[in-house]
Amino acid sequence: MEQSLQDLALELGQSIDQQSAAQLYQTASDLLHQTDYAPLTLARVAGTLLVYQLQKTEAEEVEWFKSQVEQCTNDEDVEELIESLHRIDAL
Repeated sequence: MEQSLQDLALELGQSIDQQSAAQLYQTASDLLHQTDYAPLTLARVAGTLLVYQLQKTEAEEVEWFKSQVEQCTNDEDVEELIESLHRIDAL
């Protein structure tokens, strides 16, 4: 998983070290602790956190995302949350 995050960062034109990738993975895992989730859901949460980090997204927005993930009761809710972010960005 960490290598995938490092590869994604490179595709986005930046690089992160293995420690940063591991921290993103751990944060995503911690956010999903309350629900059963598919590996893809974990990857999407970690990927979203990576994009926020690379884009230097405001801390309040990142905290909002984290709190929303923590409130999700299943991986379907998490997927819907992430999809809604993409719809908002497209506007």
